[in-house]
Amino acid sequence: MTHFPKALMLVAALGLAACTSPDRFGDGGAGAGAGTLDPLPGYAAGSADDPTSVAHFQERIGDRVLFLVDQASVTAEGRTTLDKQAQWLLTNSDYLAVIEGHADEQGTREYNLALGARRANAVMEYLVARGVPASRLKFVSYGKERPLEICSQEACYAQNRRAVTILSAGLTG
Repeated sequence: MTHFPKALMLVAALGLAACTSPDRFGDGGAGAGAGTLDPLPGYAAGSADDPTSVAHFQERIGDRVLFLVDQASVTAEGRTTLDKQAQWLLTNSDYLAVIEGHADEQGTREYNLALGARRANAVMEYLVARGVPASRLKFVSYGKERPLEICSQEACYAQNRRAVTILSAGLTG
């Protein structure tokens, strides 16, 4: 029991030390430039207004497409989003993407993992057909394991039947 106060003091000291240098990540603190590569002049780095940022991709382009029940075919609305994603990825070639496939809670775990994989693969194939190099894309299925909405109603199910494009920057070189 005599080591507990020492351990507590050590943890507190380490916690405070981590907060002592607000500029340790470069000019502007931890948030500046996060998830971006060389922002365009006149835009706040990393903001949704910076067309080279992950935030712009997520908020203005759209990082997800939804699917119909038991379907892995990209809908017309999904194609519109994926066309914008492909253009963004072609313009911002320093980004890699992982496409996550998801399903709603209906069905077995195995079925939903396979369905999520088919959805993610359909998105990946669509992006490749639009000119995005396959070497910059990967996919993974989470099936029903990572729901956005948790309820047994169609409105929740519809949000969980999706493929999400997750970006990572600066890993291509």
